[in-house]
Amino acid sequence: MSFLLPVGITSYQAELPKVFSSNSIGCLSAIPTSINGRRWINICGIFGYIGKQNASEVVLAGLKRLEYRGYDSWGIAILADQIKINKKVGAIGDLNQALNLPKSSIGVGHTRWATHGGVTDINAHPHFSTDKSFCLAQNGIVENYQKLKDDLLKKGYKFQTETDTEVIVRLIEEKLKKTRDLKEAVRQAFLELSGRNTVIILTKYGRIIAARNGSPLVVGVNNKEIFFSSDTLSFAPFADKIVVIDNGQMVYYNGKLNVIDIKSGKSLPYRLEKIDFHSSKVDKEGYDHFMLKEIHESPYVINQIVNRAESQFENFIKAVKQAKNVYTIGSGTAGVAASQIAFYLRVFAKIKAQSVIGADIFEYYDLLSKDDLIIAPSQSGETADVLEVLEIAKKRKVKIASLVNMPGSTMTRMSDFRFMSFAGPEICVMSTKVFTSQIAWGYLLGKVISGKGKVGRENLKILSQEMERYLDAQSNHELIKKLAKRLGKSKDIFLLGKYQNFNIIKEGMIKIIEGSYIHAHGIPAGDLKHYAITLMEKGVPVVVVVSEDVAKGDVLNAVNQVKARGATVIGISSTSHPSFDHYIPVPNTGETQAIMNIIPLQLLAYYMAVELGHNVDKPRNIAKSVTVKYYN
Repeated sequence: MSFLLPVGITSYQAELPKVFSSNSIGCLSAIPTSINGRRWINICGIFGYIGKQNASEVVLAGLKRLEYRGYDSWGIAILADQIKINKKVGAIGDLNQALNLPKSSIGVGHTRWATHGGVTDINAHPHFSTDKSFCLAQNGIVENYQKLKDDLLKKGYKFQTETDTEVIVRLIEEKLKKTRDLKEAVRQAFLELSGRNTVIILTKYGRIIAARNGSPLVVGVNNKEIFFSSDTLSFAPFADKIVVIDNGQMVYYNGKLNVIDIKSGKSLPYRLEKIDFHSSKVDKEGYDHFMLKEIHESPYVINQIVNRAESQFENFIKAVKQAKNVYTIGSGTAGVAASQIAFYLRVFAKIKAQSVIGADIFEYYDLLSKDDLIIAPSQSGETADVLEVLEIAKKRKVKIASLVNMPGSTMTRMSDFRFMSFAGPEICVMSTKVFTSQIAWGYLLGKVISGKGKVGRENLKILSQEMERYLDAQSNHELIKKLAKRLGKSKDIFLLGKYQNFNIIKEGMIKIIEGSYIHAHGIPAGDLKHYAITLMEKGVPVVVVVSEDVAKGDVLNAVNQVKARGATVIGISSTSHPSFDHYIPVPNTGETQAIMNIIPLQLLAYYMAVELGHNVDKPRNIAKSVTVKYYN
């Protein structure tokens, strides 16, 4: 994620170097930095383990669960008679050979996603200290790394990599000259780092030390086993309790778990929290790809929303009704979910909700007040450009509600109202079932506020049943496969929709772009005649989504316009139409029709990716929790 702090906001400000060298950054995180006048942010994953199992195998399993955070390179370090490291370029999920690491009870690992800097074995984490007494992996960016590196070079330190991470290692070595205590050297070094960083360190004495400022860090605990990670998903099968490490805190294990305040060095109390994510499986379960499996899980996650007690909304509904302004906010697919949630609030609850994109909300800062409320859906709960807005909103005493799929996330912890998607782990970088669960939640919220929560729940139950039947029918898949093969040869694909389906075609557009790498454009049906009609000609594919609602006539009118100009029309609807060249039938589920309609669009994107031979679960150039923006 990336963002630019507006004038007057001092949080996370630091003196930035004017220019970074072209291969300077190891793993980027959720804090802005300047590279040739641009701002970059990214996310990696860290993992650590202490316990009775073979550490390399546990760390490997953890990193595979973290791979949605980055998959250009990986590394695992374990302690036997000495620290051993195995690290390589490529996705750790593609690993099909032995790790060549001895058995051990302690280890750390890292999976990397770099938007800038060489993707090489030597740049992969972890990085050794000079004497190999410890190694370190990082999720973050050291904004002042160049100044620190220059100072260390003057003191005679040598650098082997192009990363900013190695600067942290050498800085710790410098601090060790004044103290024999490694954790104290880590604490002192961490205080000199600008930007958001989380580091994890394995020592030759059998300790793991981790420190956090910004990038997430959670600790899992179970039967004397300790797990350190960027998220709870990575150790969900093994731990039933977590400790969320807050910004400015360091944690280490030396026979028992210790948390200290980085600034003062004083010990801090911590609280164990139960998690119910442990039963979630990360397994394709016979499906060819995680994406297909996760689409098939959509009916289940809708039922999870239905089965949550209505009392969860009680205090929240009061806050929504009392709010002067209600904003929904998200980025990427979560931004589309936020927009659909706002739609349902307007249509069913008669709430004047407005959706905004997390990466483009600067004009709203001066408008936020303590009488407002923000609803933020997110898969990870760590989306940086949304967190930036929430940080400012919190200072202005705006009430915050989050809808997140990751327990213990930053977004959840800073919210006044905390809701979970309960979608289970979503491994494919292209979000499917989490999006479905979030807009189903928005629909139910709108119905509950309107006093028709029971009707809303019944409608979602029917939707879940119809969706399951639709997904189980192989004929539906065969039809979409044929259309995917045809669309895979296209240069451009257009999508039309209106009213409840406007956000659905926007999300369909995102999925097609992510999966096929083909340009797609989602157009409000009413806007067609204002500009996009100039692009309609013979053979241009247009996917149209039509429901039995007040907008049906307008949408079919747009279909006739593109058809008259020779476009090839693919209709997604519960009823066919003479202007459809190809027809994808879907069940009519009434008020929840839009949620039903996303399924064939997700399947279309999936089968296009398969047809084109793309890496379905890991599309090129993107990671699940990452965006990149540019500022000149």
